[in-house]
Amino acid sequence: GYNTLMNSVLKPLVYKADGQPRAWVSLTALEVRELTPPPGEAPIHWLLLTTLLVRNVADALQYLTWYSFRWLIERYHYVLKSGCGVEPLALPTADRLWRAFAVYSIVAWRLLWLTYQARQTPQASCEVALETDEWQALYGFIHQTQTVPSTPPTLSEAVRWLAKLGDFLGRRGDGEPGVKTIWRGLTRLQDLVAIWRLLHST
Repeated sequence: GYNTLMNSVLKPLVYKADGQPRAWVSLTALEVRELTPPPGEAPIHWLLLTTLLVRNVADALQYLTWYSFRWLIERYHYVLKSGCGVEPLALPTADRLWRAFAVYSIVAWRLLWLTYQARQTPQASCEVALETDEWQALYGFIHQTQTVPSTPPTLSEAVRWLAKLGDFLGRRGDGEPGVKTIWRGLTRLQDLVAIWRLLHST
């Protein structure tokens, strides 16, 4: 369920020299309460402020859907900053920075997609995300063998092996691997693939 509080006004922090406000910001407040939470869980309760026009229920639901992706977007930015290291780049021109950002954005997207796809479709073939020589190199290293199965492992298995390369311990209670350990695993995998290709080039 939700309620809207229309035509709320937020006082600005910036004023003109004569003491008058520089601008007023009109807001709509959306209050959202989860009516049937899972057993043992506290119901979700959001109070959201938006400058977007809320004309009807459909608008409100659309804005709530967008907000529900906030955590995923934050994880994407976390991958860009902490995983890909975009923030400390010291490139000499804005053009080069934008080019680097474009490349790292693809890397961050792939990493985030891989992390959550393994949770949503764990039994899918790992070849939806990895090339043949990538999963073969990964399998060979984890199992210390050059003999690999004819059938690719599942996506869940491959992602956990990647995380293991990234120092994921996989202890009981550790839960599913996160983007940081999978990122480190993917980085190491590139070296393993190069060696694998060299060993199987003849």
